[in-house]
Amino acid sequence: MTAFARISFDPTLPWWLLAAVGLAAAVLLILAFWRGSGGAVWRLLALAVALLALANPSLVQEQRTPIPDVALVVVDQSISQRIGQRAARTEAALKRIEGKLRGRKDLELRVIRAGLDQDSDSLLPDGTHLFGAIRRALRDVPKRRVAGTIIIGDGQIHDIPGAKAGNELGGPVHLLLSGERGERDRRLVVVKAPSYGIVGETLNLSLRVEDSAGETGTDGSGNRTRLRLRRDGGGTDSRSMPLGLTRSFPFRLSHGGATVLELEIDPGPDELTLKNNRAVLIINGVRERLRVLLVSGEPHAGERTWRNILKSDPSVDLVHFTILRPPHKQDGTPINELSLIAFPTRELFQDKLDDFDLIIFDRYRRRGVLPDIYLQNVAEYVRRGGAVLTAVGPDFALPISLFRTPLGRILPSRPTGVVQEVGFQPLPTDKGRRHPVTAALSGIGERDGRPAWGRWFRQIDVTAVQGDILMRGAGQMPLLITARVGEGRVAQLLSDHAWLWTRGFEGGGPQAELLRRIAHWLMQEPDLEEEDLRARANGNQLLVQRRSLTPASGPVRVTTPSGEVKSVTLKDNGRGLEVGALAVAEPGLYRLYDGARKAIAAAGDINPLEYTDMRTSAKPMQALLQGSGGGAFWLSDGMPDIRRVKPDRTSRGRGWLGLRASGEYTVSGVEQTPVLPALAVLLLFLGLTMLAWRREGR
Repeated sequence: MTAFARISFDPTLPWWLLAAVGLAAAVLLILAFWRGSGGAVWRLLALAVALLALANPSLVQEQRTPIPDVALVVVDQSISQRIGQRAARTEAALKRIEGKLRGRKDLELRVIRAGLDQDSDSLLPDGTHLFGAIRRALRDVPKRRVAGTIIIGDGQIHDIPGAKAGNELGGPVHLLLSGERGERDRRLVVVKAPSYGIVGETLNLSLRVEDSAGETGTDGSGNRTRLRLRRDGGGTDSRSMPLGLTRSFPFRLSHGGATVLELEIDPGPDELTLKNNRAVLIINGVRERLRVLLVSGEPHAGERTWRNILKSDPSVDLVHFTILRPPHKQDGTPINELSLIAFPTRELFQDKLDDFDLIIFDRYRRRGVLPDIYLQNVAEYVRRGGAVLTAVGPDFALPISLFRTPLGRILPSRPTGVVQEVGFQPLPTDKGRRHPVTAALSGIGERDGRPAWGRWFRQIDVTAVQGDILMRGAGQMPLLITARVGEGRVAQLLSDHAWLWTRGFEGGGPQAELLRRIAHWLMQEPDLEEEDLRARANGNQLLVQRRSLTPASGPVRVTTPSGEVKSVTLKDNGRGLEVGALAVAEPGLYRLYDGARKAIAAAGDINPLEYTDMRTSAKPMQALLQGSGGGAFWLSDGMPDIRRVKPDRTSRGRGWLGLRASGEYTVSGVEQTPVLPALAVLLLFLGLTMLAWRREGR
């Protein structure tokens, strides 16, 4: 507490009236001096005493209690602060500041740590954020009481306000740089990358390699580096790339869903960090409208069902032909009266065969319409990655069976020649209860574990089955078979009575769901893979899923972005899906391996803004520092001195930084004493007036 004294005036008359009286008195005194009156001086003194008495001066003594200013020290704890000696220098500077400022009566020191997710000790999603924490720390302090803000960090801050915001903080902002001058770093910049693309179409990826040393390469120079690209955790493709120049790389997506591209460049000389030498892109593959060719061998009750199911799928573009008039049918009808078009065999089965994603033969038999050479083309089409579904009828058991063509070499079963015409309920096999095509069918286990489905009444017996039997029918004979041939897939439905489910016979069944799932499995839909390992991030957990036709496959080994290996035990749900979870504490790519399958998953921000530029620099904050009156200092040059300065003085200098001293205080007591006692003023006024009369009377 300090005492402060001052003179205060509390006039008995308004100031304007007091000024008017003084002006009138001055005029009279001037007139008296002009006439040479002998008492003019004494009258001047008497009037001055009277005016001073009317002004009523008093001595005011205040008891003042100073209010301490607030100095804020912000410690940057972002990931980039862990490079080299930055963290050690930061803590040493903080200790020096606390030793100099802590405990001062005129200054309150506040220290906050920001730039890192305090709950998970991981990167913030939008880079290093400090100024939000600064505003929260100073929200209870008036701007005039803020002595200043000292930020200790590398200067790479991503929520820096504009230059005018320096005044809003209420004091100078200073930056203590924790890194080294002239740091070198090479980083991979993704200039342009698609977030999705059509499967099979060419996409372009634009990349640039930036080097802080300013090296620039051309196609003929030696300033180049090697770019390594890996897709979905598979093999690595290496390419040469010049420094400082943007290059475009074409590529294609091979499947629907997410494709993970990992990009990495070789390190440069004296690299600051290798974290920004890598980039990860997740590109979602979207299939164009799936083209399906449906060839019906003859009209029958289930033909319209196939057509309706495929036409109702908005992702399917259907081409449907029904063979009504085979070549051997000669009934004498004139050609000009026929409304049927010729079956475009050459166009469909040779010229444009590879344009189709799926070919369905619905009760097709050898009728001389398709020569063997075209069916051989279909078999080769499957081996190259195509798909064929055969929904067979009684003709499959006859010598005119489709099995007795070149297509029979890829079919997963051989007919015995027996046709079962007896009522039976389609039942899923053990594999069928785990296969994604049939495991989730509606009503699969509603009646004491048996499906709540209606019966069918015809089935073709087969033998020499290759592939997976998903459903059985009459006499426990295979009803639905799926198999892989080369790079393609085939499936057989050994009955033509699936349409009974559509008609609702005995309650019906999930025919549309079943046939749609078969078709999409054949077209290699990722969600219908029967042997699959995948994971996805959900909050702070990594959810691991494994599909398998064989239960109890053991734990999954997960390699974290930092290289730590963890094990995840999965729980089987009895329908072919095993699930588990792993807590994640760092963003990046997690690699999964269960001994047979590999997978890769991204968690958090895989290309964090924090890694964009990790060099120490004051440039991002330069405008704010100048606007607030603060400055930047390199801790590698030594700790600057800290001084208290007046608000109207400069806040920085060579080797020192200033914290503003506002001089704010509170008044705890006031004592007011009149300077001119009334009796003394009256006696003085009368005495001076009498002296003036006496002088004038001589």
